[in-house]
Amino acid sequence: MSIAFLIARREFASYFRSWIGPCLVAGMLLVDGLLYYFYNGLDKKLLSGEVLQQFFYTTSGVTMIASILLTMRVLAEERQTGSLVLLNTSPVKDRDIVIGKFLAAYAVLALATLLSVYMPAWLFVHGKVAIGHIVVGYVGLLLLGAALTAIGVFGSALANSQVVALVISGVLAVVFVLLWAVAKATEPPLNRFLNSLAVHHENFRPFMQGILQPAGVIFYLVFTYAFLFASVKVLEARRWQ
Repeated sequence: MSIAFLIARREFASYFRSWIGPCLVAGMLLVDGLLYYFYNGLDKKLLSGEVLQQFFYTTSGVTMIASILLTMRVLAEERQTGSLVLLNTSPVKDRDIVIGKFLAAYAVLALATLLSVYMPAWLFVHGKVAIGHIVVGYVGLLLLGAALTAIGVFGSALANSQVVALVISGVLAVVFVLLWAVAKATEPPLNRFLNSLAVHHENFRPFMQGILQPAGVIFYLVFTYAFLFASVKVLEARRWQ
């Protein structure tokens, strides 16, 4: 596991040695700020709880998109440049590679997400707001970000180029986001099963409302683990090709 953290530290630093990290963090904060003002700043009649729900809803969309953009390079770029061959021929385990890459990308995403906390904090100036609602909402954003980052790592593990990785990860993300819509067109018990797999709709809504549900936390942790496990298996299969 120490090797995974070494990889994560190196990768995290590489994000900020290039334009990727700063631009992505700045872009997320800019879009979050614009959406916050557009949906909440123009409507003075919203209650604090409603403002927070809307903020977490719009920010979750930005978080999901940023996760996919951030992870399209993690393994596909290494394979494209040939440096992944060096990793594969070294004593480093595929598990350490995947975990290290995931942790680095997730750390950048978490940093950008947590930096946006000043937006809901403005509500303290204008009215009353529950701190617990803000905390639970950010827990939900971080869990959602972990799930989408895991999807992105999996897509990058499958692809030979960053563009292909972006397409694969984007398609997978859209599928798991829109499962709730598919569930509406199906009959029980299939609709309940599909709803439970939707990465955003029913599973994220309680966090948005400031309700911490253990089932939601478990779902995102299992979802993240499943895609990271699949990424490891893809690397293992490619190692022997």
